[in-house]
Amino acid sequence: MIDYVARRTTMVDTQVRPSDVTKLPIIDALLTVRREAFVPDALRDAAYMGEHIELERDRVVLDARTFSKLLDAIDIQANELVLDIGCGLGYSTAVLGRLGQAVIGVEDDEGRAKEAETLLAEETIDNAVIVNAALTDGALEHAPFDVIVIEGAVQSIPATLCDQLAEGGRIAAIFAEGSLGVARVGYKIDGEVSWRDAFNAMAPVLPGFEQEVAFSL
Repeated sequence: MIDYVARRTTMVDTQVRPSDVTKLPIIDALLTVRREAFVPDALRDAAYMGEHIELERDRVVLDARTFSKLLDAIDIQANELVLDIGCGLGYSTAVLGRLGQAVIGVEDDEGRAKEAETLLAEETIDNAVIVNAALTDGALEHAPFDVIVIEGAVQSIPATLCDQLAEGGRIAAIFAEGSLGVARVGYKIDGEVSWRDAFNAMAPVLPGFEQEVAFSL
């Protein structure tokens, strides 16, 4: 019998705290949410390894270090509405639900979206809603959002998504730049998003967030 509680504690003690993530709400959420419940059954034994968990090609559950540092950088408050882009089977949505007032998870795969809904209900996460839509569409019907978290890398972010961010809100994403990557937090001020580097990280580029190609005649 695998002791997943012990594995969660080890994950926090060896992957999260050493990465200078010490905010108590984040630590509590990571210790409470059952990560193993939100990964494919065949990968449950690997749920707490210090690496991304692959859902399919170019879609992953972010490793604990990267995910926790994104949460630390964006500093979600208990009264905030959060948009979770690329929520997969719902792990990130469950964690965000423990940090914010409510969270909307967006998943482009219909099967994963339905499974995420089921898993969140089973894990009694009652302040989360899953929307099945293109990741770049966000969830306009629930906007504006205080916080947007993108669960993967981007090369560009469409304006339609940034438009769903409330004035004074924050957006976090990993920007893929060649063989390197950097996590950035954007702050919306006077209708424009200003980005600041947070830490180095890499993840697969999410569908729809590839670099826009400029055409010339």
